[in-house]
Amino acid sequence: MYINKFTYTDDEKQKTVEAFMKNGVLQSLPSKEKRKVIIFFELIKLFEKGKMYTEKQVNEIIKGIYPDFAIIRRYLVDYKLLERNDDCQYYWVNNSIDVEQ
Repeated sequence: MYINKFTYTDDEKQKTVEAFMKNGVLQSLPSKEKRKVIIFFELIKLFEKGKMYTEKQVNEIIKGIYPDFAIIRRYLVDYKLLERNDDCQYYWVNNSIDVEQ
């Protein structure tokens, strides 16, 4: 799935972030796809564009905001916010997205 198929207002973004994140920690994953997208755009801000990360580094960053780091990592890759090389050793922020959405 490509994440840019969703549009949302600043108000929708604010309400979603307030509902699902407390003090920078993700409390739960939204069930609605649009809300997931909003949350994933917030989470991708934890990563620096242009920097390569090992899987372990990605996991450590995500662990700081959600205990099930593997599912979040999978979503970020599936939604094409994070890209990875063929052997899954290195990850990076997709250069074609605007992480400041």
